[in-house]
Amino acid sequence: MVSEEDLQAVLAELHRLRTRVPQLTGALAAGVDGLVVAHDTPGVDPEGLSALTAAALGVAVRITDATGNGGFRELLVRGERGYIAGYAAGRTAVLTLLAEGRVNVGRLHLEGRRSGARIGELLDAAEAAAREARRPARPLGAVSSAPPPRTRTPRAPSADAGTAADS
Repeated sequence: MVSEEDLQAVLAELHRLRTRVPQLTGALAAGVDGLVVAHDTPGVDPEGLSALTAAALGVAVRITDATGNGGFRELLVRGERGYIAGYAAGRTAVLTLLAEGRVNVGRLHLEGRRSGARIGELLDAAEAAAREARRPARPLGAVSSAPPPRTRTPRAPSADAGTAADS
């Protein structure tokens, strides 16, 4: 679960992004499951956009897998009046940007990639902290059932050890 503080940090990043790219008409961070994390999407239903983002993400991931082009990074759709861009945001989220048709697409990609990385860091860290909090604490003095990690010590060559080249 993401804390209110983390959600506010994501929302602040969306607002900064819209300031850096004035032609943006909306920005949304969503989980890959289609649930809204944070949004700044005036005039657009964030839940519907989030669900559509998850569907588009699913298709984009399948296309990259089928073509051997690696993991999903971004998706760009151009409509008659503007662009919809999706960027990977960590392991469990995606950033969706809505932009006017006159946006500089290079700038859109530059800022979208940066914000996607920042949002991904925030959400991945929040998820890791939540996972750690859910993990049961081991009582003091408890013995682990896992074997201790093995360390490998290098052997010093012995004087009588021979190689195939010695014979």
